[in-house]
Amino acid sequence: MSILLIAEHDNNELKQDTLKAAHAASLMGSDITILVAGHNCAAVADSAAKIANVSKVLLADDSAYEYGLAENISKLVVGLSGDYSHIVAPATTTGKNFMPRVAALLDVEQVSDIIAVESSDTFKRPIYAGNAIATVQSEYAKKVITVRAAAFDKAELTGSASVETIESAGDAGISSFVGQELTESERPELTAANVVISGGRGMQNGENFSLLEGIADKLGAAVGASRAAVDAGFVPNDMQVGQTGKIVAPDLYIAVGISGAIQHLAGMKDSKVIVAINKDPEAPIFQVADYGLEADLFEALPELESKL
Repeated sequence: MSILLIAEHDNNELKQDTLKAAHAASLMGSDITILVAGHNCAAVADSAAKIANVSKVLLADDSAYEYGLAENISKLVVGLSGDYSHIVAPATTTGKNFMPRVAALLDVEQVSDIIAVESSDTFKRPIYAGNAIATVQSEYAKKVITVRAAAFDKAELTGSASVETIESAGDAGISSFVGQELTESERPELTAANVVISGGRGMQNGENFSLLEGIADKLGAAVGASRAAVDAGFVPNDMQVGQTGKIVAPDLYIAVGISGAIQHLAGMKDSKVIVAINKDPEAPIFQVADYGLEADLFEALPELESKL
């Protein structure tokens, strides 16, 4: 099976989700090619070449790919697709943007958000907010797949693949980049952090999230939030963890003042260790937590920070 994996990057660094998607791809077949499409991104291609089980890296360096516009990336991927049985990408904001377009242009179904590889044509994916797992078999000769990175370990950086520069497919001419607003933080990204501490409606207001930030600074953690906290305007929506937010699976997840609605659990229940702090002993979050502390968060958090 020949596999084309589209790398996730920011033109400077390879994202960790690519390493996890590469691990998933290695379970589908042994002939893996990584496509790095961007602008002035040779360093990214060099990093991709170090991923284990990768035989080749294709570098498409063009200003048309600088911002990852779906119309331009999908045009390039479809042009390259003839040589591959599987086209794979992480199920990130970027992957979810261009991969459905690739599938539509190829006139095949997409297998989305897989969490396990049973064989080269059979995969598992969550449905109903993760309450059930569907086993899906694709009968199409060409398979378009997005990978839930949180469900897979990172591939090792033990490879030494060759890097081949390819021609650009050019600008599709049907979309253009207007602008972006980026949140800058010294803390790790939510989806890449080893430790995440999240607050819910129980935080009462946005100012109280400073209680989480002090602990996050000591643990080197990212700060997240439930949808209830985001909808209440406590914090911006890029901090949301859950079915309609970001999917995380850190080594340690601390849920503070979060009741544990099913939509939130869908975004964090794969965390290796879950700690819950809530004053409601009936909160559903305690059913999935490895450690539960029934306490007033406004008393528990300062004490926790002082002990750390």
